[in-house]
Amino acid sequence: MPQPLAFPDSVEVYARYLREAMAARGTPVQTGTRVPSPRPNRFVTVHRIGGTRLDVVTDRPRLDVHCWGATEDEAADLVRVVRALAFAAPGWRGAVIYDVAEVGGPNLLTDRDTSLPKYAHAVEVSIRGVRL
Repeated sequence: MPQPLAFPDSVEVYARYLREAMAARGTPVQTGTRVPSPRPNRFVTVHRIGGTRLDVVTDRPRLDVHCWGATEDEAADLVRVVRALAFAAPGWRGAVIYDVAEVGGPNLLTDRDTSLPKYAHAVEVSIRGVRL
């Protein structure tokens, strides 16, 4: 009987990667699944919006990444960096991400509750499972 595989929480893995990568650049940013309270001037949210198991050992989640800023320029600057960091994720020591593909380029959104600017982009990441 084949050994069952479990996949890590892709949102947690990717959010941790972005937090560590931004901190390593000297520009730490809060990154998670919720809008922080109190709300900082800039932050990133990550959500799984789809994707499927690609093969026996690979999960391929589609992640929606929102980059918030106090101004449109700040949000645009943040998504520029976060988008670039997406393609550096394969091989990151903290996880099992081995491929990233962009499936939605940056687009400006406005938070309907606060009217604050945010940019969104979407990626698919390949994450290797581990034996239970």
